[in-house]
Amino acid sequence: MTIDTFVVLAYFLFLIAIGWMFRKFTTSTSDYFRGGGKMLWWMVGATAFMTQFSAWTFTGAAGKAFTDGFAVVILFLANAFGYFLNYLYFAPKFRQLRVVTAIDAIRMRFGKTTEQFFTWGSMPDSLISAGVWLNGLAIFVAAVFDIPMEATIVFTGIVLMGMAVTGGSWAVIASDFMQMLVIMAVTITCAIAAYFHGGGIGNIVDNFQGNFLIGNNLNYISIFILWVVFIFVKQFGVMNNGINAYRYLAAKDSENARKAAGLACILMVVGPIIWFLPPWYVSAFMPDFAAQYASMGDKAGDAAYLAFVQNVMPAGMVGLLMSAMFAATMSSMDSGLNRNAGIFVCNFYQPIFRPHANQKELIIVSKLTTILMGFIIISIGLFINSLRHLSLFDIVLNIGALIGFPMLIPVLLGMWIRKTPDWAGWSTLIVGGVVSFIFGIALKAHHIESLFGLEQPLTGREWSDLVVGLSLAAHVVFTGGWFIMTKFFYKGLTVEREKEVEKLFENWNTPLVSGGDEQQSLDTAQRSMLGNLISVAGFGILAMALIPNDPSGRGLFILCGSIVLTVGILLVSASRKKPDAAAETSAA
Repeated sequence: MTIDTFVVLAYFLFLIAIGWMFRKFTTSTSDYFRGGGKMLWWMVGATAFMTQFSAWTFTGAAGKAFTDGFAVVILFLANAFGYFLNYLYFAPKFRQLRVVTAIDAIRMRFGKTTEQFFTWGSMPDSLISAGVWLNGLAIFVAAVFDIPMEATIVFTGIVLMGMAVTGGSWAVIASDFMQMLVIMAVTITCAIAAYFHGGGIGNIVDNFQGNFLIGNNLNYISIFILWVVFIFVKQFGVMNNGINAYRYLAAKDSENARKAAGLACILMVVGPIIWFLPPWYVSAFMPDFAAQYASMGDKAGDAAYLAFVQNVMPAGMVGLLMSAMFAATMSSMDSGLNRNAGIFVCNFYQPIFRPHANQKELIIVSKLTTILMGFIIISIGLFINSLRHLSLFDIVLNIGALIGFPMLIPVLLGMWIRKTPDWAGWSTLIVGGVVSFIFGIALKAHHIESLFGLEQPLTGREWSDLVVGLSLAAHVVFTGGWFIMTKFFYKGLTVEREKEVEKLFENWNTPLVSGGDEQQSLDTAQRSMLGNLISVAGFGILAMALIPNDPSGRGLFILCGSIVLTVGILLVSASRKKPDAAAETSAA
């Protein structure tokens, strides 16, 4: 067994242990799907951040960084912009909805028919995205361990299901925090190595192959500008709507939800420069690296980050990176698993088939549903693996623009435009589907070229960017316009429905404050359990300094382990303080 294989297997066992340790925290569907709404801000902030982060960041996004330089950072800065608005306004509001799943709030706003539209309409987006993330992980594993991608997809998906089923959202969110630490520690270490090996950022940029700021393969700069503008519009919608409120439903109160959004924002601003320095280094000094990964075909460029680690970093670091990759993919997928299972059970199974079911039955159904969702994600990952000619970067953006974005419009606008009929919700989804078909599927490059009389044909990159930009613009104008228009047909709601809507907005505007001995005890348990787990992980990484490497290589492991261990010690220390003091230092 190689060192890298041993490191990855040890990490898998560690994740399974987390699921087992947190199993006792789950006694109801609220616990299973959102941690009972009792979690501290640093746990919630980690999971909010990790839901936007996966192995795709190291594959599809790193491949984009290799070919087009700084352009990929714009997507992550748009994420940071969305999280910043969460911090300023939306995060505490989402927590104040006081619901178990985000679809519960949609039912209160638009009624039961729209609830079912969103129940079944929201799942494909996250399931397909999870399949893409699983495929991105398989790219790495296949190249490193020479294991078929299909086997990687199946094995990883099954391990993920085991963890999510055992511990529910407590295990999911607890593992997200630890995985965030491991990923940041590993990537900071890699970025430092790239910085010194490349002679500084300025030297790396000077030697970058092509235009570092806007990338290559562009004839029309206006298309790139359109793409930038609507990526920010898209991420604003993605981060600030009721569907994605699930990120903050687990926070113990409004203030913890706000702090969680602030943490995610900071990480998303700092992260891209750290993550993409290695692939920029590869473009500058290893431009022909793809020849090493010829077996990956057209997706060889997605191995840029792996090429850096294999060629520059010390022995054993590939295994640690693979652990971070598994962590990133699992954190994104298990959030999707838990969220989808919650929507199915709470918004379809219980209200339609078993309105009087007890909590024991609902938890059993929740676990069975999680397993089913896992197999669906595995199947999607296998299918995407067969589409070897498509770019992972483009797949992710197109899913968001064509499937995800139209669903966000009625949920976002519905909290600002109150006087709309209930059918405004589901009818807007139908209009959005038509718009997505016209602008994302029926519209072709030659239509644009002939319409505007373009002298030069659109490049592949330009057409991909234009599809995303035009689809988002069309949804803003037509899908958003349709929802706004429905207010002219508003003739009031039934007395029962009016009470539901009134209650929703009352919750939205009423701050939630936590307290009590039970919550203090739970806060201490969160710090203690995670602190001990993270400390063990930190010592494990420090032990990797014993692997035969040159002094600089050993130093990188010491740096990486020290980052993780320091956080673990701080959490353990905070857990041992008196409850009143611990409450004031929950930032630990």
